[in-house]
Amino acid sequence: IANMQRSGRDIRNNWDLMIYCLETTADLWPYAGPGYWNDPDMPEVGNEHHLYKNQPAMKVTEYRTHFSMWCMVAAPLIAGNDLRNMKPDILEILTNKEVIALDQDPLGKQGHRIRDDGDFEIWTKERSGGRVAVALLNKSAHPVSMKFNWDEAGLSGKMRIRDLWRHKSLGIYRESFRSKKIPSHGVEVLLLASVQE
Repeated sequence: IANMQRSGRDIRNNWDLMIYCLETTADLWPYAGPGYWNDPDMPEVGNEHHLYKNQPAMKVTEYRTHFSMWCMVAAPLIAGNDLRNMKPDILEILTNKEVIALDQDPLGKQGHRIRDDGDFEIWTKERSGGRVAVALLNKSAHPVSMKFNWDEAGLSGKMRIRDLWRHKSLGIYRESFRSKKIPSHGVEVLLLASVQE
């Protein structure tokens, strides 16, 4: 009948509800794949009229986090905003080809959380070509630097790292990576590719 399933209650343009919808999908990663997609509901990026109890809409940083995490969990990307009237920063988020490629990767793997330190989480997603995407998620109210160790994801050796929001290569790292300050409610999305010794 269908090849996707909703994983929680209806979403709204609200940080807490967005995180709730992400949480409902987090543990379902073993069941996702081509022909069966977990759906935490439509992206609310730029949907400023779909508020929750008259609370303020998410900010641009939160929209970027929202879109990133939906792509990490291979969620169906059905835009919920008015496509006719998009501000440039909203258009930039919804048309980021490198981040969309996480969602549309041919392997169809859903990303999953490998570290949960309360307000600080690390998610990984297996990609085609032996690559791995990593999301460093800061749910706190303060900027923070986060460190990711290869062994947390069963990786080793040298990795070439690319920042998918800055569209920039960050260089080659061995065994670990430490981010610069990630803003409150922000995320850093990286693509790791093994470098042969």
